[in-house]
Amino acid sequence: MEKAYSFRFYPTPEQESLLRRTLGCVRLVDNKALHLRT
Repeated sequence: MEKAYSFRFYPTPEQESLLRRTLGCVRLVDNKALHLRT
């Protein structure tokens, strides 16, 4: 039998800012890679 775990993340304002910036960069790189493949 497999068990599933659920986690909730409550970032501090500083962590949220860093997370938004990091995900923005990842989204940019992903979109550019997708553009190169098409």
